Amino acid sequence: MVTFFNAGSDDFYAGGGSSTDGAGIQGLSNYQLNPNTMPASYWRDYYQGISRANVLIEKIPAADMSDAVKNRFTGEAKTLRALYYFELVRMFGNIPLILKEIKATDDYYNIPQTPKAAVYAQIEADLLAAIPGLPMTVSGDQKGRLTQGAAKALLGKVYLFDNKKAEAAAQFADVNGTPGGTSQYGYKLVSDFASLWITDNKFTTESIIEVMHTNKGNSDWSFWGQGNDEGNSTNIMVAPRGYSKKTADAPDVVAGWAFNAITTDLFNFMQGDPRMDATILNVKVLKQQNKADYSPAYMDSGYFLNKYMPTKDEVTTLPGPAELNYRQNYIYLRLADTYLMEAEALNGSGSRAQALLDAVRARVGLASVPVSMQAVKDERRRELVGEGHRWFDLVRWGDAPAKLGARGFTAGKNEILPIPYTELTGTILKQNPNY
Repeated sequence: MVTFFNAGSDDFYAGGGSSTDGAGIQGLSNYQLNPNTMPASYWRDYYQGISRANVLIEKIPAADMSDAVKNRFTGEAKTLRALYYFELVRMFGNIPLILKEIKATDDYYNIPQTPKAAVYAQIEADLLAAIPGLPMTVSGDQKGRLTQGAAKALLGKVYLFDNKKAEAAAQFADVNGTPGGTSQYGYKLVSDFASLWITDNKFTTESIIEVMHTNKGNSDWSFWGQGNDEGNSTNIMVAPRGYSKKTADAPDVVAGWAFNAITTDLFNFMQGDPRMDATILNVKVLKQQNKADYSPAYMDSGYFLNKYMPTKDEVTTLPGPAELNYRQNYIYLRLADTYLMEAEALNGSGSRAQALLDAVRARVGLASVPVSMQAVKDERRRELVGEGHRWFDLVRWGDAPAKLGARGFTAGKNEILPIPYTELTGTILKQNPNY
């Protein structure tokens, strides 16, 4: 999800080894994606998750456990089902809405698509139902499990994408608390932005929903491409090809696959920003200084995404291919993101929106700027580089045709993706418009 949607934004090119290295990621980047090159995993993985959540939700009432545990498990399952449907609806628009276990005897080839509005209504209902059964906070070995704050933050994001700004702002206000302070759920901006990207710095006070990665799972390629993808492929994908350090003070980076080359436009936009070094690894200048070498790959700019840059000490020593077994977590939702989404839901105006914007900037030592929708958009771009949000932001704001038109983005078509051809065959599903 991360490298794929990065590639479709104005901040990154697909990169990789060549123009044919990963038909899906190249197709999103140059807006030539079609039903045959659309990776099926983006549909299948989420429907597998939905299927498992449906089974769990149906069977929990009869289980031999306390009501509190039942409520918690049901809340977790409904939050996950909501998250999976949210990803599907914002990628594909009208999709099948399946809320019960599908059995082999069911006519699953003839499940129709549900209008986007009804899918959003179900997502919102699931999250509202889930919140009371979830704990306020978690600690110790429970870290990473879903909380009330996580479900509310996700609900706020869903409302924002559903253009229910007042409802979104209310949920975010509950999650965010006093800007810059500690919220009722224990959330607080970390003091050092760069520390968010330290691999073993998991579940910080800023983390709201975090996707766990470990090298203990021995993740393997045999599962990939069938809708069972496992492990962490982001780190190896964003590392420069053929990298080698020449001096002791050069970063000890793993040689990778050079996807998500950073655009010159983003590099220039980030000039003077304190988040620059934590965000972008300038391998071009390291080569010029004779500190390191690398092999320029497709659409190379010399600038690479440093947030997920793997270093040699992070290469697994356990079984399983090293490429899939990096242990850096992915933060799906974090507090700086929800601060800026709340400011957006407030239409980028008023004292509360100003305080939220100020808090994100103050954390990295930047002075206040007058709040506006443009200021919020600019801050999201700088704060959240490479975290997979920019493409969806541009589409939500209606800015994608202007920002991505030169890439081939077509209004009325590319706001959603084509349904993979394999999912249409023999079904009553209708392909998305203009695909």
